[in-house]
Amino acid sequence: MNDFGRQWEDVRDDALRAFESVGRSGWYILGSRVREFEQALGANWGLAHAVGVASGLDAIELALRAAGMRPGDRVLTTPLSAFATTLAIVRAGGIPVFCDTTETGLIDLDDARAALRAMPGIRYFVPVHLYGFPIDPGGLRSLIDEFELICIEDCAQSIGAEAGGIATGLQGAAAVTSFYPTKNLGAMGDAGAVLTADRSFAERIRCLRDYGQTAKYKHAEIGLNSRLDEVQAALLSDAFLPRLAGWTERRRQIASRYLRDWRSERVRPVAPEGWGSSEWRPCWHLFPVRVAGGEKASLMAWLRDEGIGTGEHYPILIPNQEALRTVSSSCFGALERAERLSSEELSLPIHPYLTDEEVDRVLLAIGRWEESTPPSA
Repeated sequence: MNDFGRQWEDVRDDALRAFESVGRSGWYILGSRVREFEQALGANWGLAHAVGVASGLDAIELALRAAGMRPGDRVLTTPLSAFATTLAIVRAGGIPVFCDTTETGLIDLDDARAALRAMPGIRYFVPVHLYGFPIDPGGLRSLIDEFELICIEDCAQSIGAEAGGIATGLQGAAAVTSFYPTKNLGAMGDAGAVLTADRSFAERIRCLRDYGQTAKYKHAEIGLNSRLDEVQAALLSDAFLPRLAGWTERRRQIASRYLRDWRSERVRPVAPEGWGSSEWRPCWHLFPVRVAGGEKASLMAWLRDEGIGTGEHYPILIPNQEALRTVSSSCFGALERAERLSSEELSLPIHPYLTDEEVDRVLLAIGRWEESTPPSA
């Protein structure tokens, strides 16, 4: 699913120079490299302020706390995402409320509107731009305005994605992201960031990430130890961020090749409507497909035997996770589309170092599976 060996061969010289720059500086926590990366990331994203933190999980929690969320506040969100999205809400004291997704895995804005009408008083909203597919910015903006929502956009999978020329993360109070190594912009360890156009919001995040300090030994709030360290900031700034545009374009090329040459009838790609137009530009963090009829395990095993990695994103809906039995949460209506997608979804390799020949291998292997394996009853 990823090839960090090939990536290292590409970034090695820049990464080693970045590491040496930190070692020579003698400053390892919240120094100049973090500030430089924050400035570069904000400029790249089109948001004035970026604050580096220790993980994407922390980024969501800190953003909710900075936005004024209090224990017991309900937060509308998606049931189909990494568990960290909901875990952050719970850690911040919120009560997650789940509504259904579209067929492509994005939170259904019509269902969200119905949920907000049925449950007045919900002020917080955490949508996820899943798989690198951008949620329609106009629809999202309309929902935020209609219900006066404080929206924290989970962009952990969507850096570089656009719809109508608008990047994800620009409609809400803040964009939050993760630099987990498998992300489109990944570090060599855990890291994350909060981005916003609001200076005071950013300053509160800076306080909360560093024990709630406003100055050394002056603690204004109960904060966290969630600081992006200098090494990861230097690696991101010098070795990875300069390559992001090229990496994103390569992901788009691979997705186009998959979709152009797709022949399978029992395996169907998950792709947002209009994905190939200049107006709708996913960043393809993942290439999800649907395998119906209970055949997913068979295809996964076949591809594994062919030496092809796969992933499942995400086979258990968040509301069905055992951990949520111990906390308050609720679902608005049935989560039928999310349930079906979670049971059928399979992710195929899509990363910047995948070759055209390897993409063809994946397509041919799926074709052989379909020819050799009778459909299940």
